[in-house]
Amino acid sequence: MTLLILGLVLFLGSHSVRIFAEEWRTRRIAAMGEGTWKGVYSIVAIAGFVLVVWGYGEARTSPTVLYSPPVWTKHLAALLTLPAFILLAASKTPGTRIRAAVGHPMVLGVKLWAFAHLLSNGTLADVLLFGSFLVWAVLDYTAAKRRDRAADVRYLAGPLSRDAIAIAVGTLAWVVFALWLHGWWIGVRPFG
Repeated sequence: MTLLILGLVLFLGSHSVRIFAEEWRTRRIAAMGEGTWKGVYSIVAIAGFVLVVWGYGEARTSPTVLYSPPVWTKHLAALLTLPAFILLAASKTPGTRIRAAVGHPMVLGVKLWAFAHLLSNGTLADVLLFGSFLVWAVLDYTAAKRRDRAADVRYLAGPLSRDAIAIAVGTLAWVVFALWLHGWWIGVRPFG
């Protein structure tokens, strides 16, 4: 569990600098240069991610069960992850109406993904992993919306075809992940 916690601290900590220390971040970038900052940030985030994956894998070998969710929550989780994938695709597709409506679709997608997995998984490692990501996403979304308001940022909506692309790509990615990759990478098949 120590590796999981350390990984979460590094990964989510590096992704939280703009939430809690925007001015410090700006000073570091000015002092180090943007390229060096991005390099250090990437190394810390990747190390954190590796530790999260490793630590979560270790924790799953001898799980501490906190609660046993009913079977229907697994179906609800699968359903909730579909819009999470669409939001992720919308974050990478310029000019979507989805981005214009929500501002930060990737972070909103992380919220849905984490919430869905908290509903359907009840071990200590699950609560630490998905609970940490949910708390981070709530804080990050709030901070990002506050920055947008302060800078008067507006996300312009392009043609509906952009949203159609995001929905199609997100849905396809969800199908591939749910039917094949989740079982192969995580060891759990969402649809049996």
